[in-house]
Amino acid sequence: MIPGTGQVAPPAGAGWAARAGELWRAARSVVPPGHLDAAGCNVPSDRVLDAVVAHLRLERERGGYAAVPDLTPARSALAGLVGGGPADVAFLESGTAAMAALLGGWRLPPGSRVGHARTEYGGTLMLLHRLAAQRGWQPVELPVDGDTRLDLEGLRALLAAGLDLVIVSHVASHRGVVQPAAEIGALCRAAGVPFVLDVCQSLGHVEVRGAGASAYVGTSRKWLAGPRGVGFLIVPGLTPAMDAAVPTLGGHLWSPDGAGPLPGVVRFESSEAAVAARAGLGAAVLEHHELGPFAVHAHLADLGRTARGVLDGAGGWRVVEPLDEPSALVTLRPPPGDSAQSAAVRAAEASLLVNVVPTARAPLDLREPVLRVSPPPGTPVETLHALARVLAR
Repeated sequence: MIPGTGQVAPPAGAGWAARAGELWRAARSVVPPGHLDAAGCNVPSDRVLDAVVAHLRLERERGGYAAVPDLTPARSALAGLVGGGPADVAFLESGTAAMAALLGGWRLPPGSRVGHARTEYGGTLMLLHRLAAQRGWQPVELPVDGDTRLDLEGLRALLAAGLDLVIVSHVASHRGVVQPAAEIGALCRAAGVPFVLDVCQSLGHVEVRGAGASAYVGTSRKWLAGPRGVGFLIVPGLTPAMDAAVPTLGGHLWSPDGAGPLPGVVRFESSEAAVAARAGLGAAVLEHHELGPFAVHAHLADLGRTARGVLDGAGGWRVVEPLDEPSALVTLRPPPGDSAQSAAVRAAEASLLVNVVPTARAPLDLREPVLRVSPPPGTPVETLHALARVLAR
């Protein structure tokens, strides 16, 4: 049994991790050639595509409201990836919308101290600083080490000095460093401080169970390989202080004295949505469970290590995170005379899809854009060598 996961580890040396990549690729009759942008928008499987189209057909045949599906299996599968239950899941339109719904309605009093690292996602930083200006919150920067991994002793000291909320991106958008979520969660629980974990770049990619967060914010389109236009909140630690930023008739009760939330996380869920996309996300998560999350995580970690080994030093480009980091999100700094934008153009000319991460994604951490390479499961090693040749031009 793998500690903290509930999963049984397959036998070593059996090729189980590589097999997960083969099965992932086989589930897709079409994959864009040279696709190396799973961290931006991954490739849905045929089953996911069929689930979306089938629901759209059902809406046309029965009427949209008569065709509402039972999403309980999808909620159960999604919650199972973090150790929650189906009643803990709310669907929204994106990870950004989920974070805005969560933080925007959180009843923290003026003067509350909210901890975040300098590597925090730009959209979350903008939201946090706007809420701080409106409500008198105090953003507090959490210390990180030279690899931008959270300094646990520094966090312990800040918790002892007084924090009211901690927000952490498990894997940042601009750097493939995996934060020690389980250790962060344990420190926050011991201090009685709620902990929000952004899993947009980690769910379906690295292990999340065991973090013990108060809330998880995520999205469909990245490592889970679901459709665009779906995000989610998983809130196993719902408290009376947590409410949606905007009340909806589906999640609140009307009163002349003000709207009151219904029990549970339904208070966060948007009433109107692209329901077919939610059905597609459910299909993607169920498929991920069938492949075996532990095997997928191990395969992606292998891919990331291989990618860093192939790409580091090519044409003077340098990998930013440690070469053995257990993630498949790889970022590279350009050598003098080259740039991430120029390399992405050259890659596109060679039918390779990579991503340029602008400084706005992490305005407190990035000083120049970086090139992001994020191979989906089953990526041939030759594709990485082809990118190395492009970088060396």
